[in-house]
Amino acid sequence: MAIKILVTGGTFDKEYDEINGRLYFKNTHLPELIELGRCKLDIEVRTIMMIDSLDMTDEDRQMILNYCVKSTEEQIIITHGTDTMETTAKVLGEAQLKKTIILTGALIPIKFGSSDGLFNLGSALAFVQTLPHGVYVAMQGKYFLWKNVRKNRSSGIFEDVLND
Repeated sequence: MAIKILVTGGTFDKEYDEINGRLYFKNTHLPELIELGRCKLDIEVRTIMMIDSLDMTDEDRQMILNYCVKSTEEQIIITHGTDTMETTAKVLGEAQLKKTIILTGALIPIKFGSSDGLFNLGSALAFVQTLPHGVYVAMQGKYFLWKNVRKNRSSGIFEDVLND
């Protein structure tokens, strides 16, 4: 069974403009990373947007949800910016789809060489094949259920949140 990867942008896919010193989007790096990792899984990559997650709107999140609903694949990975990853995970989690959906990203752009993106992608590929249906965030070698995760802004680490 194929794994669908939905690309939404985020630091994962940013490039550095040497002239103006800014990060920008060009094309996704997913096909290159899949090849670099010598991945032999049946994967379909679909770019649905290339934006910073801080610029993501409710309509953008609805679009992501719609792609997940319409996908024939039950295993979905979404590359996403880390700043609002838990917000999108909540929208997807509340939909209670009968699919395994993993959101992942990078704290450092892939093109910087020292990125965590390839590791996070590899972890997400393993988690999507082994976890039961539900929505998860996979970062830094760990996975978190959608309603129990947050990005600690002071440390840059994803952590569990205990809900009452």
